[in-house]
Amino acid sequence: MSRLSVGDTAPDFTLVNQDGKSVSLSDFRGQRVVVYFYPAAMTPGCTTEACDFRDSLSALKAAGFAVVGISPDKPEKLHQFIEKEGLNFDLLSDGDKTMMTEWGAFGEKKNYGKVVQGVIRSTVVVDAEGKVELAQYNVKATGHVARVRKELGLDAA
Repeated sequence: MSRLSVGDTAPDFTLVNQDGKSVSLSDFRGQRVVVYFYPAAMTPGCTTEACDFRDSLSALKAAGFAVVGISPDKPEKLHQFIEKEGLNFDLLSDGDKTMMTEWGAFGEKKNYGKVVQGVIRSTVVVDAEGKVELAQYNVKATGHVARVRKELGLDAA
């Protein structure tokens, strides 16, 4: 399974958001975008991570970043997740996991000591020209957004 690395061109994608509207990576050209992958809406770790992004969005936006979350959930479930948690960014549905596989965020992972196929909690930051600026795989939900902010220079070390 290949993963994206700093300097790679991020593969374009078009996915459907929580409202059934198409969203493409190319829609963000000219701005930096944080693309994060999570296994399932409304689960404890994914809720923690989504709420951390929600709470950091104003700082991220002020620094010129957009945020999108991607999971295999159906748009209806994504809509419920946004409503329930007051999320203020798009969640995109990759039901067949094609885009996640292409970005290295779906494949073999360890879950409670067993090797399984699944969504690999990951974050990829894409710069204004569509190049990978930061790529992190197998991240822990708790504290992840703070680490991303620090790596992007938004918070003091």
